[in-house]
Amino acid sequence: MSSAPRFDRGHTDDLMSFLAAAPSPYHAVAAAAERLEKAGFRQVLETDAWDAGTPAADAAGTGGKYVLRGGAIIAWYVPEGAPPHTPFRIVGAHTDSPNLRVKPQPDMGAHGWRQIAVEIYGGPLLNSWLDRDLGLAGRLSLRDGTTRLVNIDRPLLRVPQLAIHMDRSIHEKGLQLDKQRHMQPIWGLGGDVTDEGGLISFLEAELGFAAGEVLGWDLMTHALEAPAYLGRDRELVAGPRMDNLLSVHAGTAALAAVSASPALGYIPVLAAFDHEENGSQADSGADGPLLGNVLERSVFARGGTYEDKARAFAGTVCLSSDTGHAVHPNYAERHDPTHHPRVNNGPILKVNVNQRYATDGSGRAVFAAACEKAGVPWQTFVSNNAMPCGTTIGPITAARHGIKTVDIGVAILSMHSARELCGAKDPYLLANALTAFLEG
Repeated sequence: MSSAPRFDRGHTDDLMSFLAAAPSPYHAVAAAAERLEKAGFRQVLETDAWDAGTPAADAAGTGGKYVLRGGAIIAWYVPEGAPPHTPFRIVGAHTDSPNLRVKPQPDMGAHGWRQIAVEIYGGPLLNSWLDRDLGLAGRLSLRDGTTRLVNIDRPLLRVPQLAIHMDRSIHEKGLQLDKQRHMQPIWGLGGDVTDEGGLISFLEAELGFAAGEVLGWDLMTHALEAPAYLGRDRELVAGPRMDNLLSVHAGTAALAAVSASPALGYIPVLAAFDHEENGSQADSGADGPLLGNVLERSVFARGGTYEDKARAFAGTVCLSSDTGHAVHPNYAERHDPTHHPRVNNGPILKVNVNQRYATDGSGRAVFAAACEKAGVPWQTFVSNNAMPCGTTIGPITAARHGIKTVDIGVAILSMHSARELCGAKDPYLLANALTAFLEG
């Protein structure tokens, strides 16, 4: 069994707090960093020198470190006496979720309604964003070159659905939504749509900034309903952004737990990236150089050579943790007939022979051993052959860095909805499995 503390339902309680505190990727990494700081981790700046001469927060010494870049965090723990060629054990995840994001010219309106111009991010279930009270969160870039997190966590926006009286065919033809015409939220009344009294002026006033101080923004909507237990016996959890903050939270908890372990055979790492939902091609995405740069610099900072780095990478394993599909009771025929993952039955191993997932037989063995060590049940997910399979950061990580990667996750329903559903046990079962994996 794992020597690190075992997680229980309190972990799921904390997950719900994490989801509520993280309405954007920028808030998610800030919340993860706060938890790691409490476990003794310290931030390392990419612009600093990473050598033994660097003061206070140097990357050369032992202990916990982390790097922030936008909506991504890379965190690692160096055990006492670990040689530079020590392999890494990585939990990979992503911080972004499908939603509606504010356009560069946000203010619009028609027929006396004031609206906000939004662009569709990723692949959301559009109907799940209708008739919900929405907040607004993200990052503001200021005139002095700094950034500031913002979270308007109260009813501010709404995408109103057309009344059935004006769409009598909806039950026969289904709901038809045009991404441009039908998804622009309202936020007030008024005829003059100028920046005077517009969204950015509103945010400047909310945060106490002078007019014109905000020069850039990365803003997105979020549903305001709080995460909650659901069901007769509270055996389910409903909440936003489980894809994939559930994995970010579990990975953060696991890394903090193993940092207190007396002996580690690997260097445990959390790599939580942004922009997975639109392809990972960003400076903070899994298809960028961030992870490789951080791991390589950490090897060199501890006196290692290129040969040490190559040896470390050759022995490294990554668990790419992302949510997957639980069997849906109303659509069971959409699943593979021999693979029906169920909620509260433990994490899932995700397999696709066409490399939409990176798992192979040897990776399966690594995951099975970690679950056995933690005393955690696990399941397997395979897509129906007649349906295209989704993908993750797993194949990208494996191909870009030459690292053995295994795709896993937690089975949920309503993936990409504004509000998703998982089993109440699965988050802490995942955290226990990740802890055992990071311990080696």
